[in-house]
Amino acid sequence: MRFRYVFGPVPSRRLGRSLGVNLVPFKTCNYSCVYCQLGRTTRLVDGRDDFFPPKEVLSEIQEALSWNPALDYLTFTGEGEPTLCRSIGWLISRAKELSPVPVAVLTNGALLCRKDVREELRQADLVMPSLDAGDPRTFRRVNRPHRDLDIGAIVKGIARFREEFKGELWVEVMLMAGVNDTEEALEAIGRALERIQPDRTFINLPVRPPAEPWVRIPDEEALVRAQVLLKAELLPHEEEGKFGVEGFPDPVEAILHIIRRHPMRERHILETLSRFPQEAVSEGLDSLVESGQAKRITYQGQTFYAYAGGRYGR
Repeated sequence: MRFRYVFGPVPSRRLGRSLGVNLVPFKTCNYSCVYCQLGRTTRLVDGRDDFFPPKEVLSEIQEALSWNPALDYLTFTGEGEPTLCRSIGWLISRAKELSPVPVAVLTNGALLCRKDVREELRQADLVMPSLDAGDPRTFRRVNRPHRDLDIGAIVKGIARFREEFKGELWVEVMLMAGVNDTEEALEAIGRALERIQPDRTFINLPVRPPAEPWVRIPDEEALVRAQVLLKAELLPHEEEGKFGVEGFPDPVEAILHIIRRHPMRERHILETLSRFPQEAVSEGLDSLVESGQAKRITYQGQTFYAYAGGRYGR
């Protein structure tokens, strides 16, 4: 079976072996973050909808869970903002009926100011919103949000969700040199975190090719300052483990299915291709680029393969 909505499992630096579920079309989001590994947002929306048939998504989840019993998380994430999906609450509830695997939601947190979204996400075991800014100016520069979004309301919504939610709430901060790593910007984020009171706070870095070419990793001094001010853990630069490609007889299709949501380092692609017959592997990597379906990007001294449907900085 070739999955359309489910991908992986992928090795996650935070969640271990994670089976991903995508609920929105490619680059459908209410942010257009400068650091996004999938490129610039092409469909900037803030209204909720069922972009895919919920029962088809659930059917794929059930099938994929039967193939992957050894999972750490079933994770609602993917090609855009998952809470834009109107049926995410129903899908979380039904997925928990299918399997004891914990359910995680990776979200930008923008819609947690809405009561319906908070109620739906309360069914998850782990919710991880991002918070890259604590002030309006930095918020607009980093996240380039939909015009209807306000950072004050977003922080208030995440804090309200923390009060209502019985599971684990982890907050992730993407840190970038000269953008949100100054003492002033970090103090604003710190005040927001004090209000939210997450169980854990992670500092992430733009270790994969970002949407904009000027995005850079902060220096060591800034990283230490951030860890102290935010009381946060620094994520490792690379994930470890194998990418799941079950159900794909064609190696090119298998790689494309992953990089639509998760750009891959060349070494991870080579390892993945090695699990297919050698005659299929020999032309697989070059054909990804030559066909125009993927692009090869050199970033931070490493070679990555990314989906060509994304728009990377010119």
